[in-house]
This record gives sequence, structure tokens and C-alpha cells, in this order.
Amino acid sequence: MYELIKTDGLAKRGRLHTVHGIIETPVFMNVGTAAAIKGAVSTDDLRQIKTQVELSNTYHLHVRPGDEIVKKMGGLHRFMNWDKPILTDSGGFQVFSLASLRKIKEEGVHFHSHIDGRKIFMGPEESMQIQSNLASTIAMAFDECPSSVADRKYMANSVARTSRWLKRCKDEMTRLNSLPDTINPHQLLFGINQGGVYEDIRIAHAQQITEMDLDGYAVGGLAVGESHEEMYRILDAVVPHLPKNKPTYLMGVGTPANILEAVDRGVDFFDCVYPSRNGRHGHVYTNHGKMNLFNAKYELDERPIEEGCGCPACRSYSRAYIRHLLKAKEMLGMRLCVLHNLYFYNTMMEEIRDAIDAGEYSRYKKRKLEKLSQKA
Repeated sequence: MYELIKTDGLAKRGRLHTVHGIIETPVFMNVGTAAAIKGAVSTDDLRQIKTQVELSNTYHLHVRPGDEIVKKMGGLHRFMNWDKPILTDSGGFQVFSLASLRKIKEEGVHFHSHIDGRKIFMGPEESMQIQSNLASTIAMAFDECPSSVADRKYMANSVARTSRWLKRCKDEMTRLNSLPDTINPHQLLFGINQGGVYEDIRIAHAQQITEMDLDGYAVGGLAVGESHEEMYRILDAVVPHLPKNKPTYLMGVGTPANILEAVDRGVDFFDCVYPSRNGRHGHVYTNHGKMNLFNAKYELDERPIEEGCGCPACRSYSRAYIRHLLKAKEMLGMRLCVLHNLYFYNTMMEEIRDAIDAGEYSRYKKRKLEKLSQKA
């Protein structure tokens, strides 16, 4: 159940009650594609850095180790030793990202595995079955994520098919949740709004999927090549047509500035690989702009990445030491940068929630954006 606690303009302060605990929103979900955050981050680390939700990938876990194996191990929570909420995406994004390896038909998508080339078929029912085997807290509906530059005719046909697939997802999830051997019979289902940069297609689709009364609603198919301005324009158009009393999730977004802008437009769930990916390359986020720890100026810098930061890296290590680790290609350097970045994101979400609670979100956003635009 989603509880809307407060609004500040369009910004929403919510609480999603799940079988694996409460999610305070707005929330950033930490991305662990193959049931682990890249950069040698453990689930004990996730608890330390204030993670609320871990996100894993349906397609990747189906390919390796196999969702049947995860089910035999008691589901994803037991498999990876994580007792808080997990969201699994549906494999739909791989329909977009593995374009050269797939063929889309009405029944679903035929893939070739990116690992060993074997044939895989995934449709709405298969995606729901895999996610049920994984026993995640929140399952995402199987959709097609078309290219943002697809023409209007292709986009309209694709969105119509995504709607038909959503109905099949909902029916299959209802069936799976009623079976005696289902690990998590309380699995929630979020639908996905598509339509590229066509406002009218987006709005019509939002209205259509709202009628299905799902547990939450995502805006997909953004941050795939369009400009930030186009993304904000689509959010301005579509979010008002999604139910306010349900979570709104902007998939695969984004930078701290993207998140601040999207919260202001009514979005309250986010995920992105930026903090972990950038961390693995020595790029770290601070309240005074982004830093590249490979820069020579940090060679003798005894300060932590950010003064006053409570993350494991900043509590114990200097910029100079972390730079040395990165230059020496020591895994610890990457690990510390990833921990810092995820802590930064999770802390920013705390600040966002506090600002909405206090009715001061627009002032907070302005101040935060000014800080973030500085050069560290």
C-alpha cells in the first residue's frame, strides 16, 4: 500500500508498505544488475550506506545463474542475504539494448544470449514467471522500450503492444501469486508508460494503464538519447496523468540534477548506474561538484573525498590514498568510490524527503543545484 504523506508543489513525499519493509519516498534504488552492486559492494555495505531498495535485472539473472536456481536457493533475498525490498526490472530494456540480438513479435521477444549465444524467448508470461522465481518485492511489467527517435507509426504500434503485454503480465502475476509454491505471493506489479517524445501517445498510454489499477507506475524509454529538456517536457506532460496515490518511477535516471528536477515534477522512485559506474572510474560526487580522483592535484591531498561525509571512504581514507589505489588498479579504490557515491545519492534522497516534509523543496532544490554545478 502506498501512502501519500505530503505534497510540496508537485513533489510527493510517500511511503510504500511492502512485505519486505517500508520504502520512504522519494527513493533512489541502488542498482545490482546480477544481484550485486558492481565494485565489490556487499549487502552489509548497502545497510551501512542507507540503501532502502536494491534493484536487480530479470534478463541477466535468467541467463546466469538461472532463475530456477535462485528459486531453489529460496529466492533473491535469501540468495544475496538482503532482507529489505528488491525491485526486478522485466527484461524489457534488453529488448532495446540488445537490438542486434533480438526479434520482437506479438507473443514476445526472441533473444540470443549475450553470453553464449543460446536462444531465449521472453514474453509477458515468461518475464512474470522469472520474476516470481526471483521472488522480488516489486516486479516490472514486460514492455518494449523503443528508441526515442523511432517514428510516430512505429511508436504507436509499439505502445499498443506494450498495453496488450501489460494485461497479460497482470493476469499471469495474479495466477502466480495464487500458487502454493510461490515464494513471495505478495509480489507487487508496476506498469510502464512508453511513447518516446510524443506527448499525445504518452498521455493516452498513461490514461490507459491507470485504468488497470496497478501497484505503481513507471515512465520508461527516457534517458536513452533525448536531451534533458525533452525528458523534462515529457515528465511535465505525462506525470499529471498517472495516479498521484501510487508510486511514480522514472526508470534509469539519472544525475543528481535529473533527480532533483524529476522530484519537482512528481516522481518518487529512481534508479541509475551512474553512481557505481562513475565511482569505478574514479569520478566521485560531492556537494561542491564532481571530482576526478585520477587528477594529479590529489596526489598529496590528506582530506577525505568530502569533509563531513559519513560514508566508509570518507570516515577512514584520504583522497591521496584512494587516488593511489585507483592508479595501482587496486579493487579497494573502486570499492571506496562506489560506496561514497551511493552514500551521496542515498543521503541526497534523505535531504529531499526532509525538504518536502518541511515544505521547502523549491528552496532546497535551488540551493542544491547551485552547489552541484560548482567545479570541485
